[in-house]
Amino acid sequence: MRRLRVLSSREGREEFSLLLLEGTHLLVEALKTSHVPNEVVLTSQWMKNNPEIFSAIPEQTQLREVTDSVLQAALTTTHPDGVATLFPLEGLPKASSNVDFVLALDRLQDPGNIGTLFRTALAGSVDELWLALGADPLCQKALRASAGAVLGLPFERMGACEDLALKALADRLDLAVKDGFQVVATVAQSRIESGCPSPYWELDWLKPTVLVLGNEGSGIHPIIKGCCTHCITLPHSEDVESLNVASAAVPMLLERQRVKMTFEIQKQR
Repeated sequence: MRRLRVLSSREGREEFSLLLLEGTHLLVEALKTSHVPNEVVLTSQWMKNNPEIFSAIPEQTQLREVTDSVLQAALTTTHPDGVATLFPLEGLPKASSNVDFVLALDRLQDPGNIGTLFRTALAGSVDELWLALGADPLCQKALRASAGAVLGLPFERMGACEDLALKALADRLDLAVKDGFQVVATVAQSRIESGCPSPYWELDWLKPTVLVLGNEGSGIHPIIKGCCTHCITLPHSEDVESLNVASAAVPMLLERQRVKMTFEIQKQR
């Protein structure tokens, strides 16, 4: 019980090089990876209810049977469903050299937003995710919101403080521009001060792209915005001042997918 509680924190995760995955769905997602879970903590009732998943757990994985009350006391989930997985940190996906679509997050604070953006980014075929500080993408709330997408999408969290995080992301964006990427700032309608950003569908999504999303309260920092080569917005009714960042990202992240699919269809005609 103490060990599971420790692994719920970043310090415990780093000390033991293990990621705590709470619940059946995250275990299923972990079993899809090429890495074997170190340990699965489960109840007898969970084994009876999930025979197919239980039989898919590799022989090398240590099984530890506990009571419902132990999981209830040890995990952050209000009502645990009977299983928790200890997954090696080294099993998290690594970035490849063949990257042409990146999502960059500037100091996002809500772990629910972070997790949802991981899931949407994976659906939109994002190759890599860069985080300038912000919420911990491996905390339990983010992991649950990602529905396991954190296990399928390479990411890098930059900076030990805000200044260092902004500098690290700015340096990475400058390098991306030199490598031929378009670096695209997203601006809410209510924050447009001058000029007229293009609607997101007017961007050439076929080009190598870094899409930048800003902090929930303050938007994209001026330092980061200064690194951007393009600026887009998501038009919406004036009855709403702004959209939740995770909601606003959905059409933009999936637009590239739509454009690429349309392009391939037209090539075949």
